[in-house]
Amino acid sequence: MQLTGAEIVVECLKEQGVDTVFGYPGGTILNVYDALYKHSDEINHILTSHEQGAAHAADGYARATGKVGVCLATSGPGATNLVTGIATAYMDSIPMVAITCNVNLPLLGKDSFQEVDIAGVTMPITKHGYIVKDVNILADTLRKAFAIARSGRPGPVLVDITKDVTANTCEYERIYPEAAVRVGKYTQEDIMKAVELMKKAKKPFIYVGGGAVMSGAAAEVRKFAEILDAPVCDTLMGKGVMDGHSDTYTGMIGMHGTKASNFGVSECDLLIALGARFSDRVVGNASKFAKNAKVIHIDVDAAEINKNIRTDVSVVGDLKEILQKIITDLPKQSHEEWISHILELKEKYPLQYDESALSCPFVMEEIDRVTEGKAIITTDVGQHQMWAAQYYKYSEPRTFLSSGGLGTMGYGLGACIGAKMGRPDKVCINIAGDGCFRMNMNELATASRYQIPIVQVVINNHVLGMVRQWQTLFYGKRYSQTVLNDYVDFCMVAKGLGCEAIRVTKKEEVAEAVKTAIESKKPTLIECVIPEDDKVFPMVPAGAPISEAFDAKDLADKE
Repeated sequence: MQLTGAEIVVECLKEQGVDTVFGYPGGTILNVYDALYKHSDEINHILTSHEQGAAHAADGYARATGKVGVCLATSGPGATNLVTGIATAYMDSIPMVAITCNVNLPLLGKDSFQEVDIAGVTMPITKHGYIVKDVNILADTLRKAFAIARSGRPGPVLVDITKDVTANTCEYERIYPEAAVRVGKYTQEDIMKAVELMKKAKKPFIYVGGGAVMSGAAAEVRKFAEILDAPVCDTLMGKGVMDGHSDTYTGMIGMHGTKASNFGVSECDLLIALGARFSDRVVGNASKFAKNAKVIHIDVDAAEINKNIRTDVSVVGDLKEILQKIITDLPKQSHEEWISHILELKEKYPLQYDESALSCPFVMEEIDRVTEGKAIITTDVGQHQMWAAQYYKYSEPRTFLSSGGLGTMGYGLGACIGAKMGRPDKVCINIAGDGCFRMNMNELATASRYQIPIVQVVINNHVLGMVRQWQTLFYGKRYSQTVLNDYVDFCMVAKGLGCEAIRVTKKEEVAEAVKTAIESKKPTLIECVIPEDDKVFPMVPAGAPISEAFDAKDLADKE
């Protein structure tokens, strides 16, 4: 059948099973929006307050559901406003397709009104980018974009379409997509080399990253940990793969990881990295990271092998598939003495905070209790992000959504909206600091417009908390541009944007506020006012080995 390019865009979205898109219209993309109008009963469009919010919402939708997220924007500033969201998705390997439209083909390259080479701009932060100048290749290009976004190591793909292509017509035939391919280059010999190292280990430790979430390998990771009889730590991106209530789960590793994880990895004789990339925030001083250990690295992306840490054995391929083979080939191991030592570390070095006043750790524990650990938690970036990772017990993957690699302030609210649209059955709560919330709080208007019942928690300490923590510890308490003690009233802002609002200043008010917000079935902001100098511990100074993690008690003893 003959269709316009705009109609082909919509039909291709339907081919790919897309039910929700996030975006903002403008001149060059009007034809696509006109086609969407005619298919509003099949594809739900969420008009965000800003294109960056659309990109973060598509990202949150993808993280929560495992599907490809989709965002739309017009040319020029509309397209460039997606860039931070695209980069966020790229750094965390999130499958997303960003569709933009550009000026008519004859106007390209002439500094036309709202013309930007968005494919060129986003080249370093996408898996692939296209500019479509011929309607006859539009459908195949969109199909390739979705296939690339979800295959191998997932990531964002940009498709830029000139406006005249959206108006031109050609023959269209529906083609349903094939299943995503996540093949690797491993051999049975690679598997056996890994298994042999595992058999010889006396003190193995498993380190889980975001790749385990993307691969859907949670069940396999848990079974593998049981057979190997090894403790498990995770990265920010790996939350929920291992049940946070498990005795052998030691918590997060790295700069703000637990002492049990950091000390345990520093002592182990075999470290097995599962879908992780040995980020600098995890390894600290790379030359001293797990220096007593042989390293097995399993990852879908060969480019990650030996990039940051030298490995003894690598297995490149889909983690879920590889673990299934290892589980079959590895006899049940026993490391009773090692496990006992790790449990002692957990008992000796628990996470601790000042319980005398309202604090973010207490808020997270109360949210965990009220939601029975079953909510989807999104976060912005900073102290609150670390506390959310430390004190909420994640028992399922895809329930902790946070900007790990790029560290994008302002990410969480859009992501929470996207998560709720993708998982309406889940309670979705965004945890933000007051500094982060200021960046994209306009997306509360999106939540109220569609009455999306999210809960926005603002941890208000009237400062840029993480930066202030560094200024306190390493910059002689010179608080340059980190004090936010002004006249902004977040509850009034929320009400002005059409949401409910609750201010909490006492510990005994937290649980009731969370229950009220959830039961209201309306978008609700909870402002929690905490002291300005609360700090995230444990902590590893930048560039130091993770074995030098310290907490408040260590700091007091040193002083």
